Amino acid sequence: MSQRTCLSVILAAGEGTRMKSALPKVLHQIAGLPMVAHVVKAAEAAGASGVALVIGHGADEMRKTAAKFAPEAETFVQEKRLGTAHAVIAARAAISKGYDDVLVMFGDTPLIDADALTVARLRLAEGAAVVVIGFRPPNPTGYGRLIEKGGKLIAIREEKDCSEEERKIGFCNAGMMAVAGAHALKLLDAVDNKNAKGEYYLTDIVEIAGAQGLDVVATEASFESALGINNRAELAQAEAIWQQRRRHEAMLSGVTLIAPETVYFSHDTEIGADTIIEPNVWFGPGVMVASGAKIHAFSHIEGATIASSCDVGPFARLRPGADLRNKAKVGNFCEVKQAVIEEGAKVNHLTYIGDARVGAGANIGAGTITCNYDGYSKFFTDIGEGAFIGSNSSLVAPVTIGNGGYIASGSVITESVPDDALAFGRARQKTIPGKGKELRERFASAAAAKKKAAGTDH
Repeated sequence: MSQRTCLSVILAAGEGTRMKSALPKVLHQIAGLPMVAHVVKAAEAAGASGVALVIGHGADEMRKTAAKFAPEAETFVQEKRLGTAHAVIAARAAISKGYDDVLVMFGDTPLIDADALTVARLRLAEGAAVVVIGFRPPNPTGYGRLIEKGGKLIAIREEKDCSEEERKIGFCNAGMMAVAGAHALKLLDAVDNKNAKGEYYLTDIVEIAGAQGLDVVATEASFESALGINNRAELAQAEAIWQQRRRHEAMLSGVTLIAPETVYFSHDTEIGADTIIEPNVWFGPGVMVASGAKIHAFSHIEGATIASSCDVGPFARLRPGADLRNKAKVGNFCEVKQAVIEEGAKVNHLTYIGDARVGAGANIGAGTITCNYDGYSKFFTDIGEGAFIGSNSSLVAPVTIGNGGYIASGSVITESVPDDALAFGRARQKTIPGKGKELRERFASAAAAKKKAAGTDH
């Protein structure tokens, strides 16, 4: 099996009109990754070394997106939509390269399990010429039935053509199949369009192969794995299934999810064992969390690295480039972007740290902001080890706070501060006895006069 080569032909040319979107259907995302990319990943996990994407609607956008998740994939345009077999044959140039196995898949089945594809390939290795992947939906109405006899698949019968007895069959066609590369083009070329729609149906190769004395069998995938997406409601259903799977995997790997149904992962989220995740946490793409971290409720994290024993949130936002080192703390209502928070440093509350380094053991007081943007360019703030930044301070970049530097609360710092220095950047306080009472009386009198003039004084 490991020596057999495999091509995955992924059909992704559908317009997806029921999605009611300008975006090609297969580019709609599950867990932050286009549906078709999930299919590619499953094919690769099953050993496919080649990927052929058959595209149509939004071809330019498809190519641009595919270059990100499948840079080695070949793309083929199906100019006219004349059926599934016609779509597969659009990839003739790839199929003719002589792969041992050819997997035919659909770009709108993002939950397909790599194991189901591997089983189909194993049946090819055992001598089958065609392997159809079937499933057992809760309600088979509307699906083509798989007709088996003596352990062989003899036909795929559309429901409208089924007899009363055949309609009772619960084993249905999932659409995906594996075909022996040695027979693929010969079988595809034998498909004709002598039917009511004048289209070339991939399912016809089952009977064509049987008539040629070739073995045709069916394997079974779970209903969830075969779920096709046609509209936004089904997209949401698939997202829920994917999230449920991923949460289960995380918990089995040693991650504590206090309220699993409220935590949302991205396709590439990595969470270390002994991490505790509180309710309502959202992970965007590019997040890595090491062991022993704690992510408090209502935190939003993307493009961030969180080291061992860090403490994040509640209500924290970590944006791309946030890099928290061991035992760092980013507390409630804080935002960190493109910044390193070094070991043991604390960014406790109501703070923005962007384009910066916070040195080991430093303490950032409430309401501190790094003023990193002048409307045109970004600038860097460097905060040294053990520095103390008083509450409500503004650090106007580019600026450096030396190791052990101390910034008085309420300061606006525009010049660098040496190691161990104390810096004030605020106006001197002035106190005028009795002035507060005078102001209150003046304001009260003015407010009363305004009400009287408006006729609202009762």
